Amino acid sequence: MSLLKTATNVADFTAAARRRLPRVVWDYLDGGAEDETTLRDNRAGFERLKIMPRVLTGNAKRDQSVELFGTRFASPFMIGPTGLNGLFWPDADLALARAAASADVGFALSTASNNSLEEVAATGPGTRWFQLYPWGDAAFSARLLERAKRSGYSAVIVTVDTLTAGKRERDLRNGFSHELRITPRVVLDGLAHPAWLRSVWLGRGMPRFENLAEFLPPGASASQLADFTRSQRNPSFAWEDIERLKRTWEGPLLVKGILASADAVRALEAGADGVVVSNHGGRQLDGAPATIDALPDIVAAIGGRGRVLVDGGFRRGSDIVKAVALGADAVLLGRSTLYGLAAAGQAGATRVLAILRDEVDRTLALAGARSLVDLQQMQIVSSPPSQLRHGALGRVV
Repeated sequence: MSLLKTATNVADFTAAARRRLPRVVWDYLDGGAEDETTLRDNRAGFERLKIMPRVLTGNAKRDQSVELFGTRFASPFMIGPTGLNGLFWPDADLALARAAASADVGFALSTASNNSLEEVAATGPGTRWFQLYPWGDAAFSARLLERAKRSGYSAVIVTVDTLTAGKRERDLRNGFSHELRITPRVVLDGLAHPAWLRSVWLGRGMPRFENLAEFLPPGASASQLADFTRSQRNPSFAWEDIERLKRTWEGPLLVKGILASADAVRALEAGADGVVVSNHGGRQLDGAPATIDALPDIVAAIGGRGRVLVDGGFRRGSDIVKAVALGADAVLLGRSTLYGLAAAGQAGATRVLAILRDEVDRTLALAGARSLVDLQQMQIVSSPPSQLRHGALGRVV
């Protein structure tokens, strides 16, 4: 029986993805920075929070839809921006965009995608946002934003927590840095994973950063494009640059990589329409707080003046409900849909979205909520109970 029929949760796709991918590719997908304490904390943060259900609320029908910047989505999550997805499946960014559209949720494309933003825009209907790495000079960002606007992307996410590269030790041990290097170990590992070898390595070859091809001479190799990304990091990027990007883009703009409430306030002052609470999936500063722990203070600091999205460690519908109850407007999914993609392509990502949607609905039902608005009255109990938390959507104890 196929995985798509037998899988009951994201963990099933995680295990299947691990079996299908070579070690170097799996470590890139699954790994974090240094000792991976923040990576683990992102999951542990959800385990510390308990949902206090209410009964007999007459919630036989439930609505989990959410509105973001004038668009209503079927669920309070969307596929977030991730790079080098072509390592996991051919035309992976196209597959993810189509999976999101079929589930009536949004899709955010990374600057570091392996299908160009124009290719993704041509996949058909669906709401798409563009994620910008502020590499290089102002002209670099302006050109990418111009292409995104012309291609119909409706919002932009500016990622600000990777101006200096994190120390991802799994990748260092594997000699991986935005590209696969042909070594005897990599070749043997690829041969041991024939399904991946046929579809990715032999099928399409090493994926390139297609959005960046225009900035290099024609015919630039994947290796040359990877070198370009490493050379263009911009540690001098500052709040004044957010103001410039907002003037350039004009539409909705979010700043991603926010963990401190003071930075969330500063982002709005710089013209942002919202923030993404994120520690880059535990891949940058090891020892940074779990995003679910940072979320309530940021929600309180913004006070409804901007949108608050969050990512980091979401594997269950109940995780998503907890985040919304703590004040998040929506969740960005990273690894969860990538596990589905790596295991079974577009169908796997689609199935993951369906599982999470069902789990959100089931959690709302069992918690006694009719809609996301009802989460204002939901209690999220920390463990141990002596730890008090306050969220914007109702009192959280």
